[in-house]
Amino acid sequence: MKLVSFTAEDGPERAGVLRGRDRVLDLGTDMIGFLESGEAPPRDGPEHRLADVSLLAPLPRPASLRDCMTFEDHIINATRSAGLGRLGALDGLVERVIGRRFTLARYANRTFYELPPYYKSNARSVVGNDAEVRIPGYCRVFDYELEWACVIGREGVDIPAERARDHIAGYTIFNDFSARDAQLREMGGRLGPAKGKDFDTGNALGPWLVTPDELPDPYDLEMVARVNGAEWSRGSTGEMAWTFEDLIAHISQSETLHPGDVIGSGTVGGGCGLEHGAFLKPGDVVELEVERLGVLRNRVVASP
Repeated sequence: MKLVSFTAEDGPERAGVLRGRDRVLDLGTDMIGFLESGEAPPRDGPEHRLADVSLLAPLPRPASLRDCMTFEDHIINATRSAGLGRLGALDGLVERVIGRRFTLARYANRTFYELPPYYKSNARSVVGNDAEVRIPGYCRVFDYELEWACVIGREGVDIPAERARDHIAGYTIFNDFSARDAQLREMGGRLGPAKGKDFDTGNALGPWLVTPDELPDPYDLEMVARVNGAEWSRGSTGEMAWTFEDLIAHISQSETLHPGDVIGSGTVGGGCGLEHGAFLKPGDVVELEVERLGVLRNRVVASP
């Protein structure tokens, strides 16, 4: 089942179920209200033609928004690109000759192998599919992130990993756009990211929320990023060193998770411009595709 958020005829934001390719079943409440109810969608009810509604992000205002680091290759690549400078190439050679566990990049990220790091982003800066994403006025190096996310559907605290999937309402695609120059500057203070991530339109989610019953194995999905139609990144959800179940168990320690909380996977290896030395400019169209989850498309525009 694909759940959407939409507006129709200038009415309030509501949740719906996508029916086929051209109809939306109106659930009469917003997405968080629907998730909080714990009820299954009705079989029948008022419907809209898809052409007559405006789709929003599946959660236009998440209850909270966390983004994690779960893909080892991304962390290693980004550290070499942004943190090691000229030593990055040498560190890559060390890995090829004697193995990753002897590298500086791995040592610099040793905490990652003990627990899944995450930060809390601005849940009020979410946009959906086909929305414009504005480069913040202070940014000169703008980047995309090829990610996906799970959405909490059932409240819980101290959730064990083996029961965590019962708390997942669905999955969606996540593009955590980044002001790289600001991010790299501020994280020298050992806190953040802040303005590297927090700016209007910076978090794109969509195009819909796919329920777990539609994914026989959520950790076997191909992930692709394209810019202006050209492939820039490719990976798999199966490359996560920490699964969403692991993340939920970790985050929910002595902290209640609520319906509508969004947890991002972090960037797949090779899934951002920082890792390739190629960045976005006004007019670029970024498409993230995750198998069975659809395509999330956004156009980058300059700050007013």
